[in-house]
Parts: sequence; C-alpha cells; structure tokens
Amino acid sequence: MHGNSSLAAITVRALAFLERITEVVMDYSTRIEEARRRMATKQVDLLAVSPGDDLWYLCGYSPTADERPCYLLVDAKSAAFVVPSLNATQAAAHVRVPTFVYTDAEGPAAALDGARQALSVRHPARLAVGDTMRADFVLTLAGAYPDARLTVGSEILADLRMRKSVEEIEALRRSARHADRAMRDAWAACRVGATEQEIADVAASSFKRAGSQEVLFASVASGPNGAFPHHHVTGRQLAAGDAVTLDLGGRLDGYASDITRMAYIGTPGARYLEVHRTVEAAVQAALAVIRPGAPLKEVDLAARGVIEQAGFGQYFTHRVGHGLGVSGHEPPSVTHLSTLSVEAGFVFSVEPGIYIPGELGVRLEEIVSVTEDGAHILSELARDVHRVKAA
Repeated sequence: MHGNSSLAAITVRALAFLERITEVVMDYSTRIEEARRRMATKQVDLLAVSPGDDLWYLCGYSPTADERPCYLLVDAKSAAFVVPSLNATQAAAHVRVPTFVYTDAEGPAAALDGARQALSVRHPARLAVGDTMRADFVLTLAGAYPDARLTVGSEILADLRMRKSVEEIEALRRSARHADRAMRDAWAACRVGATEQEIADVAASSFKRAGSQEVLFASVASGPNGAFPHHHVTGRQLAAGDAVTLDLGGRLDGYASDITRMAYIGTPGARYLEVHRTVEAAVQAALAVIRPGAPLKEVDLAARGVIEQAGFGQYFTHRVGHGLGVSGHEPPSVTHLSTLSVEAGFVFSVEPGIYIPGELGVRLEEIVSVTEDGAHILSELARDVHRVKAA
C-alpha cells in the first residue's frame, strides 16, 4: 500500500514537471499592440489597468493587489507603469516599459505625474479603466486626469480576451487536466459520513499537488444543498441517497479551469436518473449547435429547450455558460439574450442545471474551445454519475 502511494506521488510530480517544460510562451507585446488598435477604433486615448487579470493578460505579471495604487498606462505610442516601491524590483523583471516608483511615505501623486509626462498623450479625452479596478484607484486616476471622460476597460479588452490564441487554448487544456485530476480525487473522497468541507479540502489539495498555483473554488453541495447553484461548502455529512454536485476550478500558469460533475451515494432512484438524463441531454443539445457563425444565444436556447420540454424549466435558473481564460468568468456570456455569434477561438462553459428546492440539484459542466469544425471539450472525464457504495 505504501509503495503504491509513493509511486502515485512520483507520477503526479512527473506529470507536473512535463507540463511545466512544455509551457508555451505568450506574446504579451502583441497583446498590447492589439489593445492599441482597439483603442483607436473605440476612440480611447488612454487605457489604465491595475493588479488583476487584465494586467496579467497584458504583461504576464500582476503584483499582489492591496491598497497601494498601481497602474499600467497605455496610449497609442507609449506606455508607463506606476508601482509602489515594495513591488518595484519584482516588477522590473516582467514589465518592460518606463516605470515610476513611489514609497508609502510619498504616495502616488508624483509618480503618476511622471508617468503622465512620459506618455505621448498627456491630456486624454477618453480614459478606459479596468472593470475590476478599485474605486479609490479610479478616483486617484480621475484626479490625475481631471478632464478625461471615463469608460470601462472591457470596451478595449473584452474582445481581445475572449478570442483565444492557440497558445492560450493549450494553457487552458493543461489547466483542465488538473481539474480532471482533482475531480477524480474528490470522487474518491465521497463516502457516507464525509463532510462537504472534507471533500472540498481533498480537491484543493489535489490542485496544489499537481502544481496549480491557485485553487479558485472547490464547491461540494450534497443532498438538498445541491439546489443552491452557488452553494457555500458546509460541514454537512454525506448520507445514503444524496446527490452530490462537485464544482471545481484552479489556476495553472495564469489560466483557469472549471468543471462540474455529479456523485450519488447509493443507488440512484428514478427521480434522480430522470433529472440527470435531462441535464445530460441539455449539454448534448448545446454542444451540437456550437460552430463558428452560429448565434451564441442558440447555445443557451438549445439547452434550455431540452430542460423546458422535460418539465423542469422553472428549475433552470441561470445562463448556460460563461467565458473562461485568465479569469474564471469572462466574456462571452452564453445567454439567450446574447447578440454575438460564435467564433473560432472562443472558450466557454456549457453548464445547464436543474435545481429543485429542498430536494436536489444536478449540474454538468464542460469547457469547450471553438475551432472551425466546432466545439472541442477540454475535460477527459465522462459526465455519468459517479456511484458511491452507501455501505
């Protein structure tokens, strides 16, 4: 037993090493140039992003986000980086633009002014700020550029981020392998008497052992808790007759994963099997319509139609999917209200669900990448219910 356990640990480390040495280098300079082209189209003079996923997307680096203002500023011809002194040395290895540093004692005003003087556009008419930027950072920027009209950074970055390169899709595929591994480990931890928290901890540990840098979420919803699409993990113990929804996601080399599968404690009854079959049919219907040029709303409508026809329409309470990339949730939003068309390079989730209050919930989720010949699923796991012996 000990020997097998040691061999498994060695195998996981070896796989993690192979994944690291096959990493694809992202072309961040091209991303900034693409952002500039988009800025010209949208008549945006200056783009400002702060620590978070937008900065990571543009630079492959983001310092720890705290209360100290930090900005990457990009205009049509130049760029500048404003950073607090405690992050300056580390940032220098990643951010290849003129950098303006300030200390806690000084505050950011002088550094921001220095950056403004260094940029080719000193008096922007329109300033796009990252959608998730802290309010106090936005107000500080507004003070530095009092005549600028503010708009959201997604006006520039959303279109770029939702069209994935070959390198990004490969990064997402590697990240998905870690999610598959975590799901297998979570399934193995499901048993009568185990708590939701214990199973979530097993999944989180699996991501870390595999080499994921971050666990984004590990949601385990058992029995009636499955009726909450965004359940907060509790100490509830699994019991015979429980359906268990497992929704797991991590981050590997800057790219997220997201997967949802089901387990059942004991032998599933007719009611559960009917719901599971309906959700599976909804996934298949959605996958069948995904191709370049198809209206994105048809993906949602295809899944929704299956669930409504089966009589469970009132229990499907959310859109069918969301984009995935650097962020766990990003454009495109896969909803029946979307006006977009599916494009090659899109990566998004297909995750219909049925949530019956006080009884159970079933959700099955795939992440798909779109190529010219349709949808390709990133996970390697079947969507069958994982059955656990009740005794």
